[in-house]
Amino acid sequence: MARRSTKTPPPDDAFEEKILDVDVVDEMQGSFLEYAYSVIYSRALPDARDGMKPVHRRIVYQMNEMGLRPDRGYVKCARVVGEVMGKLHPHGDASIYDALVRMAQPFSMRLPLVDGHGNFGSLGNDDPPAAMRYTECRMADATSLMTESIDEDTVDFNPNYDGQEREPVALPAAYPNLLVNGASGIAVGMATNMPPHNLGEVVAAARHLIRHPGADLETLMRFVPGPDLPTGGRIVGLGGIKDAYENGRGTFKIRSTATVENVTARRKGLVVTELPFTVGPEKVIAKIKDLVSSKKLQGIADVKDLTDRAHGLRLVIEIKNGFVPEAVLEQLYKLTPMEETFGINNVALVDGQPLTLGLKELLEVYLDHRFEVVRRRSEFRRTKRRDRLHLVLGLLVALLDIDEVIRLIRSSDNSAQAKERLIEHFSLSEIQTQYILDTPLRRLTRFDKIELEAERDRLNAEIDELTAILESDTELRKLVSAELAAVAKKFGTDRRTVLLESGSSPVAAVPLEVADDPCRVLLSSTGLLARTANGEPLAMDDARRAKHDVIVSAVPATARGDVGAVTSSGRLLRLAVIDLPQLPDTASAPNLSGGAPVTEFLSLEPDESLICLTTLDESSPGLALGTEQGVVKRVVPDYPANKDELEVITLKDGDRIVGGAELRTGEEDLVFITDDAQLLRYPAGQVRPQGRAAGGMAGIKLAEGAKVISFTAVDPAADAAVFTVAGTAGTLLGDTETSAKLTPFDQYPRKGRATGGVRCQRFLKGEDVLVLAWAGAAPARAAAKNGAPVELPEPDPRRDGSGTPLVTPVAALAGPA
Repeated sequence: MARRSTKTPPPDDAFEEKILDVDVVDEMQGSFLEYAYSVIYSRALPDARDGMKPVHRRIVYQMNEMGLRPDRGYVKCARVVGEVMGKLHPHGDASIYDALVRMAQPFSMRLPLVDGHGNFGSLGNDDPPAAMRYTECRMADATSLMTESIDEDTVDFNPNYDGQEREPVALPAAYPNLLVNGASGIAVGMATNMPPHNLGEVVAAARHLIRHPGADLETLMRFVPGPDLPTGGRIVGLGGIKDAYENGRGTFKIRSTATVENVTARRKGLVVTELPFTVGPEKVIAKIKDLVSSKKLQGIADVKDLTDRAHGLRLVIEIKNGFVPEAVLEQLYKLTPMEETFGINNVALVDGQPLTLGLKELLEVYLDHRFEVVRRRSEFRRTKRRDRLHLVLGLLVALLDIDEVIRLIRSSDNSAQAKERLIEHFSLSEIQTQYILDTPLRRLTRFDKIELEAERDRLNAEIDELTAILESDTELRKLVSAELAAVAKKFGTDRRTVLLESGSSPVAAVPLEVADDPCRVLLSSTGLLARTANGEPLAMDDARRAKHDVIVSAVPATARGDVGAVTSSGRLLRLAVIDLPQLPDTASAPNLSGGAPVTEFLSLEPDESLICLTTLDESSPGLALGTEQGVVKRVVPDYPANKDELEVITLKDGDRIVGGAELRTGEEDLVFITDDAQLLRYPAGQVRPQGRAAGGMAGIKLAEGAKVISFTAVDPAADAAVFTVAGTAGTLLGDTETSAKLTPFDQYPRKGRATGGVRCQRFLKGEDVLVLAWAGAAPARAAAKNGAPVELPEPDPRRDGSGTPLVTPVAALAGPA
């Protein structure tokens, strides 16, 4: 049954009605200002003393209170966020965790304040951090410096949001955190954006300002020339930095660090190892792909992100053949986030007021705070030592007449009477007397007296030292300077960001595409292809020979043209010159070490090999080919531009091309050398040109079982030579040759086409075939199987003489390139 209320409602006139007439404009203005100040002071702007916003300060302070020091184990981030939110921070857990995550990111902080364990995100936030229930954290090594001596009355404390806890107004901050780690935030009507700096440089500037308080900005900038970003990169243009250091506002450009490398055997590329501050690789890749698809950016073949933990950031941008990598890089700087502008806005709280500060002002505010911290710490420590000295002196007085002390205590009725009698008899204070009464008898030995006297002397020395610091501004400054130097020595690192005075680039005016300049295409004995930087023949300096410098075929071309590659099966494959790697100036060092294997450019059958290169010039006298079965052919230079593969000879079953050369004048001599040591030489005019489908004609008459091992074209007017290597049938080329002979070419007479020729080398005991032979312009050059140069024997004028034993087996022969 419901009970009826016995209370009677108050009469209508019991309440006094008060209505305030307030202008809505004034109310909105006042409320907005209160809200704006709350955002500015309690959320968005850092304090110029410790460089922290309230949320960061609360995280660091609470982690220190929880004992999460660098030498302790990790704890769940959710635990830290819960403690901060429950005790200090009146906002949600998301804002706390976001701040904690940033403090643990080495690419966001120059000197991270949190040691994170787990996924704390990636550069540019391409990969967001894991939830706080998965990640773990503890204080970083340098974070203890932010809270060092916080329990020694060095800073003021205020009540928290509910008045049940206390939190520091600012941390002691043993290093200039605001300059070292920077800050960013958006308040109401104002914002801050401060870049990180190098700890060693900032400390050096602060110490100079301690010694010379009147130092000007130019002097300070000798120590701090510019920001030092965690992600490195290059700062272009220092004018904006000086403006920011002078009046607190300025801009500068940050460029990625990129180098030109051979990313594949066929292509060059740009390897990006450092990106602008807060820019991630995914953002760059997406922008490049968008520009390429919209045809606003040319020359990009592919973009790969090869970043890993072992090598760090590695963004590979492959450049299409025919484009200048340096020019493409300039386009990337202009069109993509690989170059970003950073706007400095040094707004920070000073005594609760937002101010825009220059470099000197930031250092001065920090140093004033540090002077105050060290002064209060010294006062606290001196008070502690004086209190302890007071107790020690009382105990020493008691020890001088310990028997009387014991007698007075034993004869007293209670502890209060004992205290009064001790005070009266020994002239002790109440604190000293209570300490004597609380001290166990086992501490009152002769050895303890010696320890107490030593402690007394030590306390007196420390008190004098602390007094000197408190009474002398010079000593205080020396101490702060020395502590800063110790911090820089322990935690300082080398500068990561390169400072460039101007953004002008020497390649800015270089055309995007490679010019169609003359060059030469080279084929080495080890199967490497390359092109030169110009069309000049390579210099031949035997004193400076290197690996892979025996060039078996060289043809003139242009950088954007094509050449033909003739294979042993009679195919001519079109080869784009621009695809070939370009060698440096080979005039001083003729070698193809920078080339790429043939297989990178041509698809050859398993039993097919590349024989020679040829131009596709249809005005030339044509291509001369010689086969293993003694067939010779001059090919009519008819190469359709719309075909990438042509047949230049119809071979008989079992036959293959062993040599080929493009004729320059048509007056050359064609030379066959067989494995039974026969050499046949006759003018190229004896061979009429034929179409590409023809099978050629008889070139040399072969003995039973013999085969051709060399076919070349030699200018009879030039100095030429013949080189032959004898061995045993079945010997692998370049393995076990026994003897070699070098003979002047003019020792061999001309004969008619399809004849047997003359003998070119006499076999020694154990030799029955020639395993290698060559005829061409002198001087001859030889190489081993691995491409290393081999020294040749002295020339032998006898055309049918025997050879000289070789020290190193020869695998390839050629003449000047």
